[in-house]
Amino acid sequence: MMRGRSLGPRFRWLWSAYAVSAFGTWLGFGAFPMLAILVLHTGPAAVSALAAVGPAVGALVAVPLGPWVDHRRKRPVMVAMDLVRFGALISVPATYALGRLSFGQLLAVSVVVAAADITFTSASGAFLKGLVPPEDLLVANGRFESTNWTATALGPPLGGAAFALFGPVTAVLANAVSFLLSALGIRAIGTGEPRPRNTARLRARDLADGWRTILAHPGLRPLYGNVLLFNGLIMGTEPLLAVLMLNHLGFTPWQYGLAFAVPCLGGLAGSRLTPRLVERFGRHRVLRGAGAFRACWLLGLAFLPSGTGGLVFVMVVELGLITSCSVFNPVLATYRLEQLPADRVARTLSAWSVSTKASIAALTALWGVLASLTGPRVAIGIAGVLVLATPLMLPRTPNPATFASPAPSPAHPAGSPPAGR
Repeated sequence: MMRGRSLGPRFRWLWSAYAVSAFGTWLGFGAFPMLAILVLHTGPAAVSALAAVGPAVGALVAVPLGPWVDHRRKRPVMVAMDLVRFGALISVPATYALGRLSFGQLLAVSVVVAAADITFTSASGAFLKGLVPPEDLLVANGRFESTNWTATALGPPLGGAAFALFGPVTAVLANAVSFLLSALGIRAIGTGEPRPRNTARLRARDLADGWRTILAHPGLRPLYGNVLLFNGLIMGTEPLLAVLMLNHLGFTPWQYGLAFAVPCLGGLAGSRLTPRLVERFGRHRVLRGAGAFRACWLLGLAFLPSGTGGLVFVMVVELGLITSCSVFNPVLATYRLEQLPADRVARTLSAWSVSTKASIAALTALWGVLASLTGPRVAIGIAGVLVLATPLMLPRTPNPATFASPAPSPAHPAGSPPAGR
């Protein structure tokens, strides 16, 4: 595997489009809750609904779009989803300028953006599978992962500063423009993507096809369960950690932001190291090792102390968690793309994304109830203990049935160019 090699100008355009939209997304992170609180003066229940209901409904809307994407060229779908997100988000500063911004509009925009996010992700995964050779998929996914963690580290602080200095809709405007620039970058990739051969009319049973593909695969099935439980527990305890740090332990907002921004540098380092680790230890050992290592950190947050020592403590814990996740994620993404037939990539990735969002929403709600009964420390501790069991859900052996590349699908016989990320 050649880590430093160029993956070609078409990949560079795709990578550039991903980078600009990722930075825009993280610049706008938290903008809707701040608008709801500071501009519309809504209460906690409405803010919670905005954070949970919008993405959950968006995920439901996206369910039929996965099979639909498999029947179409992926690049035009990606451009369309970027333009949909641009149009939805740009309506917020427009109505704010006219004095017509409402909570209902924020909720509707969050639904549209969530559905477009899932659809774009499924189309882009299918496009990447055809854009780069199989031996370069890990390098490509590692570059996306490192870009995401860089954006995560820089975006929220800059977005918060923009909110304070230039007004409450500045970050939303920047996010909207980033999707427009992403659409232009994807258009610059150029044509050449073949039309999918599977153009049969969609049927109702096709809506569950992605889940059937996952559950029928001996390698993807355990990884699917692992990811749903791990992501749900990690993200479900984030609001509880915020309550613990800001209310119970007296950390300031800037300390809270710093505690999560600095460890993102571990994500950048881990994603860049992943190809070397795979070369040295093999993909299966890296997948299992990083998958187990990332499960060890959440429990420590239940014992978070106050003061400067507590700030350092949470940074170290988050650094370990993020670094191990940044190694695990590219390996998982690469393996998943390799295993999926070209005519089922979009619907399967869509099903995976919908399930992940649903598990996060459900466990966030459940752990909120648990924390109201036990307190945030105990709730975080229970989640930490459960996360320790997730390595048991990883594939145990790299047998050919699990880790071999799949045979060409009937829609894309050997020798025909696959659909493009």
